Amino acid sequence: MSKVLDSFLHENLEELKEKGLYNVIDPLQGANGPIITINGKELINLSSNNYLGLATDERLKEVAQEAVDKYGVGAGAVRTINGTLDLHIKLEETLAKFKHTEAAISYQSGFNCNMAAISAVMDKNDAILSDELNHASIIDGCRLSKAKIIRVKHSDMDDLRAKAKEAKESGLYNKVMVITDGVFSMDGDIAKLPEIVQIAEEFDLITYVDDAHGSGVLGKGAGTVKHFGLSDKVDFQIGTLSKAIGVVGGYVAGKKALIDWLKVRSRPFLFSTAVTPADAVAATKAIEILMDSTELHDKLWDNANYFKEQLKEKGFDIGQSETPITPVIVGDEVKTQEFSKRLIEEGVYAKSIVFPTVPKGTGRVRNMPTAAHTKEMLDQAVAIYVKVGKEMNII
Repeated sequence: MSKVLDSFLHENLEELKEKGLYNVIDPLQGANGPIITINGKELINLSSNNYLGLATDERLKEVAQEAVDKYGVGAGAVRTINGTLDLHIKLEETLAKFKHTEAAISYQSGFNCNMAAISAVMDKNDAILSDELNHASIIDGCRLSKAKIIRVKHSDMDDLRAKAKEAKESGLYNKVMVITDGVFSMDGDIAKLPEIVQIAEEFDLITYVDDAHGSGVLGKGAGTVKHFGLSDKVDFQIGTLSKAIGVVGGYVAGKKALIDWLKVRSRPFLFSTAVTPADAVAATKAIEILMDSTELHDKLWDNANYFKEQLKEKGFDIGQSETPITPVIVGDEVKTQEFSKRLIEEGVYAKSIVFPTVPKGTGRVRNMPTAAHTKEMLDQAVAIYVKVGKEMNII
């Protein structure tokens, strides 16, 4: 290793550790379910994005195994050569039906969607109005496009309107897009989509919603856009297949012309091998389950509401979450890391989230109750929270 690289890495890694910003990765010894095993110890899992428990669902496992037997373990090529299987077409048709749009296109990840879709439509002659708390993949997608990025105060509709007006009236940009998460993953609040769409219509803005944490959770499963009845008003609906859907991959849903354009101009679609046959068919099965029944959706919300009520009653600061995402806000980064460590030692896997994922001084332990948890698991988790919270003077 070069001396300059060695020095850079050593100094910066030590600084992260001193400030409580270094993240330790804990490998799981088994499935990512409501109970997980790490280093031989069973823990109540409150850090997974597996909202509906579908990652270990027997119905998905069965169709995935059948797909491996028939199609193999990989797609074998990029989509535009001969890596498009009939399974991918079925997935995209199912996604379009699920999201109430004309068409959909699937990608290898939700992160890839934002890298692909934004830069395929926006360029250096355009501007993007982006909520300041948007996901990292949105930020990177905006940067890749080379468009002018205009930060908007979080869910501040007056600021959005003023900046939309200024951008349009400046005459500097060919196109202006407004882009937002549907559900903000660190705080659990929901974007003000009706107001955003109204402003977009007033100033002829392109509308773009990343619904990674809303699909399967809001709108009886169909997502944040459907929750507000705006399926015909949002140009881009972005989603992931790795959270509530329980598999891996991502998608963009919208008008057929938009999807046709992304198939010929979005680089991750053109230059990266398609998702595996097993992933494609398992994701399709998961979406069909959600369209057939709200049972898992309803169980998720029942568990989430129960867990949040218990934590709040015990004196924890759970912020302003409107969704199952349940932050326990501590503040100081080092104390947040220590709180998470103690929870894990006592039997609850609840990972700390600190800067740069959230602003400095707002460190929190982020909890994700799922449809797969039992009330007994949640009661046990709350009891451990109380024990450690009192020990550390957090409550």
